[in-house]
Amino acid sequence: MKAAPGEWMEKTIRDFIHLSPENTLKNKANEKAWADPLVGFARGDDPIFQEYKDVVEAYHWTPLEIFEKTFPGTKARPDQLTVISWILPQTEATKVDNRKETAMPSERWARARIFGEEVNVKLRQHVVAALQAAGYPAVAPMLSPSWERRNSNRFTFSSTWSERHAAHAAGLGTFGLCDGLITPKGKAHRCGSVVAKISIPPTPRPYRGHMAYCLFYAKNTCGKCVDRCPAGAISKEGGHDKNKCINYLHPKTDDYILAHFGFKGYGCGLCQTDVPCESKNPV
Repeated sequence: MKAAPGEWMEKTIRDFIHLSPENTLKNKANEKAWADPLVGFARGDDPIFQEYKDVVEAYHWTPLEIFEKTFPGTKARPDQLTVISWILPQTEATKVDNRKETAMPSERWARARIFGEEVNVKLRQHVVAALQAAGYPAVAPMLSPSWERRNSNRFTFSSTWSERHAAHAAGLGTFGLCDGLITPKGKAHRCGSVVAKISIPPTPRPYRGHMAYCLFYAKNTCGKCVDRCPAGAISKEGGHDKNKCINYLHPKTDDYILAHFGFKGYGCGLCQTDVPCESKNPV
């Protein structure tokens, strides 16, 4: 490896999205599922991961916890680990389509949710394989058999590893009123991450506070995602109601996508499009 580890990892991720035939919506035109990615890094001993045990739930893994679950015979200290995180922005064509919708997702958006996430899974596997081949033990927490979603007294449900929280730790964005992660390329995206025993300088977090990029919290304006939500799951008083959201996704969007687009899936994304934070940090 001639390049610095961070540069090598960023190139590995970008090359997959730009060059791999796996990056596809699986439609007739074989369009790409994702646009140019963002990549960031966080140290395994960053105190924010311990804070997540209070902010999310006590069962949310630190990087060391998921690493030790995966490699019980490999010794590692938290400071020897790096969280490699990425943002996969929706393409302009997908965003344009979904802006027009008021109740159900566009076909491109639904394809990005299902087939685009398949791309994200393959990217996780690709990054892990590249690291392992270079001698760096690595795991994609979301692909671990130990990963699970649990009921939460505070948040209805949450998981043992959150891709959005990993991205926030890696300097890639802050949260908004609808719980979406607002990045320099907006919040119309998917996230992914890998934990590896490799030393990569962390990406500085250029924000103060976990909601710094949301106009509603930063300037007490906007709230357009409230009006965009067809499920009535977002409010200026209570933020994001996960029960209303998931009950709209299933079975309403499942049925719609199968009937109109001919494949099994779900999705919505209306709160991520036709809003000021769709494609940029509006603050």
